[in-house]
Amino acid sequence: MSSVVEQTVDGPPSAARPRRRPAAVLQGVAIGLGLVLMIGGFALLALDYRPYRIPTASMAPTLRIGDTVLARTIDDGAVGRGDVVVFRDQAWGGELMVKRVVAVGGDTVATTDDDHRLTVNGKPVDEPYLAVQGPSGSSFTVEVPAGRLFLLGDNRLGSLDSRTHLEIDGGTIPAGEVQARVEATLMPFGRSGLLARTRAFDALDGPKAGRPGPLEPAFYATVVGAALIVVTSAVGGVAGLAGRIGRRRAA
Repeated sequence: MSSVVEQTVDGPPSAARPRRRPAAVLQGVAIGLGLVLMIGGFALLALDYRPYRIPTASMAPTLRIGDTVLARTIDDGAVGRGDVVVFRDQAWGGELMVKRVVAVGGDTVATTDDDHRLTVNGKPVDEPYLAVQGPSGSSFTVEVPAGRLFLLGDNRLGSLDSRTHLEIDGGTIPAGEVQARVEATLMPFGRSGLLARTRAFDALDGPKAGRPGPLEPAFYATVVGAALIVVTSAVGGVAGLAGRIGRRRAA
């Protein structure tokens, strides 16, 4: 009786899978994190903010001729007293303009007869951002209709603003004409920085100047993400080169 002997035939040894070094894993994680930060921050800036160039000195010294500013797009009703806004109104010529909101719908805005100091709802307003303190133009009194805004330039002696359009709806514009709120100066680099929020109108009831949007964290996320990618790639490249040199010497 014949017997069948089963034999196990060993095949060629399988190639061992290379194991990733911890340093390579950490490098990949760091680069991935950098990409998330950089792309996320840049996307937020691109979606929420628009650059505008200042053509006149009407907002000096806050904004100067030739400044490039970043303004955040906003919805109707998101504007408060003290905000510096970008708007376009056909009654004012249809040009893009930048002014400061000093009164909103329902306010009575005026200047006093003696020193032409700005008052809102009968309360004097201290305006530290003005180019020149003191009398600046003729006195006026305007009741701002609902849904409209009264705007002035910080350079009261050189600004064509609500005071020069008093014959048209009391110099007010529809709140819906506001396109964005200025939050920072981008260029020139010597003047770049966030626009300080004024507290001049905080003692009044009603809408205040808006809080800064996500501009600063988005900017830092973009910069940190880009730096993380560059530094990690550079360190990884140097480490790889050092490893190759060491292996050649060992051989």
